[in-house]
Amino acid sequence: MINTLNRTKLNLSQRLQPRKTIHQKLFLQNIFNEIYALTYRLYIQLQRRPASLISGIIQPLLWLILFGALFQNAPVDLLTSNIKYGKFLSPGIIVFTAFTGAINAGLPLMFDREFGFLNRLLVAPLQSRNSLLISAIIFITTTTIIQTLIIIIFSSLIFQSVTDLMNILNIIIIILLITLSIASISICLAFILPGHIEFLAFILIINLPTLFSSTALAPLTFMPYWLQIIASMNPLTYAIESIRKICFAEQIPIIQTVWLDLNYNESIYILLLINIISFILVKNFISYKFE
Repeated sequence: MINTLNRTKLNLSQRLQPRKTIHQKLFLQNIFNEIYALTYRLYIQLQRRPASLISGIIQPLLWLILFGALFQNAPVDLLTSNIKYGKFLSPGIIVFTAFTGAINAGLPLMFDREFGFLNRLLVAPLQSRNSLLISAIIFITTTTIIQTLIIIIFSSLIFQSVTDLMNILNIIIIILLITLSIASISICLAFILPGHIEFLAFILIINLPTLFSSTALAPLTFMPYWLQIIASMNPLTYAIESIRKICFAEQIPIIQTVWLDLNYNESIYILLLINIISFILVKNFISYKFE
């Protein structure tokens, strides 16, 4: 009788104890709510200051129109291997749009640091501080994809460079890979650099050299050998050549670099590897800074 009573009490106490699955569900729900609230906060800032979104569309659009018009009468075989220069330029400007948007990913965090909002968020009862990073990446990824889609539409209307819906989906995947890697580095810089003046100066210094040291404006064979080496180490080159492979597969059979020739899948693997390395390095560095 006593044993039966003890078993009844034990079963009752086990039922009254909160289950592990309930804790896990609550934890995931809180994480989701944190990410949603922090991301929504960034969208409110964008709604109040839409100039950053608009300028991210106008700048690459001007590059596309002006450079396309500048070299429209150049001999076709001189640069582009039987591809009109406007079509050749379009993948480079598409990737440049994503790069420009992603490199600004750390700017909201930098302003939060300077105005003291980041300290308030860090002392808030967050389930995970990773919510700050995830919300920033989600925000910059969605805005960058919107900007890129607009450039793709204009490029298709002006130069008929991208017309297939499946090609557009493949291009968005490549853009996503570039955006994630560059955005993670930009967020890391927001914790390294002392203020937004230095951050903007870094963007100004790195923006155009990164573009010119890729195959956005000219093929690899048109460059001097030292610039070919730099372009072959530039992640934008692999993204640009992959998009050109999607759009002009019949004219561009293979992706060529200084060291080796790659096919489309191998270039995607390189972009994935760059993403993994950048995420690991940035995550470890930010965790060290938080501690």
